[in-house]
Amino acid sequence: AAAAKAPVKKNPKVANVSVQLEMKALWDEFNQLGTEMIVTKAGRRMFPTFQVKIFGMDPMADYMLLMDFVPVDDKRYRQVTNTWPVPRYAFHSSSWLVAGKADPATPGRVHYHPDSPAKGAQWMKQIVSFDKLKLTNNLLDDNGHIILNSMHRYQPRFHVVYVDPRKDSEKYAEENFKTFVFEETRFTAVTAYQNHRITQLKIASNPFAKGFRDCDPEDWPRNHRPGALPLMSAFARSRNPVSSPAHQNGTEKDAAESRREFEREAGGTALHQA
Repeated sequence: AAAAKAPVKKNPKVANVSVQLEMKALWDEFNQLGTEMIVTKAGRRMFPTFQVKIFGMDPMADYMLLMDFVPVDDKRYRQVTNTWPVPRYAFHSSSWLVAGKADPATPGRVHYHPDSPAKGAQWMKQIVSFDKLKLTNNLLDDNGHIILNSMHRYQPRFHVVYVDPRKDSEKYAEENFKTFVFEETRFTAVTAYQNHRITQLKIASNPFAKGFRDCDPEDWPRNHRPGALPLMSAFARSRNPVSSPAHQNGTEKDAAESRREFEREAGGTALHQA
């Protein structure tokens, strides 16, 4: 049998890099319910947004940051929902079942952070946010969005790449990057939310959902009225909303787009679309 390939020794420029996932508690809450991310033909931003704090870079070296998404398994899923009418609200019990073998793989794409390349000092001085990244189910997408199959599960991966100034840097490609995987960020791609508790949590924690949180639940879109109001209300009161893309990027245009995207999610398609 062929000998196992020895692990590549990483360049010190990346070997000492460590990464901390921001909003980990929120990711954990979604993960416990089974995170879902909307995919559309035009592309939809992720919520929670993938954000990290980086440590251990060489402050004077150049780095590129990028993300890709890999299938968790080779299966396609469907949501099964049981509903029991109770006074005023309906109680839903949802579960994911394997519906068959995965669809053909989508074109593999990576998303480069728009500030790449930049010095290690710049990356480390603030939280790095991938709020420009969009997910699509359009196989013919020509906007550079990440293409995913609906009703399939994915694991985001975060990569730190050292920009090696040596002329023959291609020879050292495997030494010059380091990959980080946070299992709590895995999700199922959907065209409409399947689990009403995911919808509740997104309304409670998304900074662009303030209108839904402030109004009476009876005024919420019919398919998004919570079945556990005390839980949702306590969650909304206790959470400090994450900073919006407007604060991160200094552009009102991004904030307006994110707000419109959320309104389409919360007020549009039915929750339990097959």
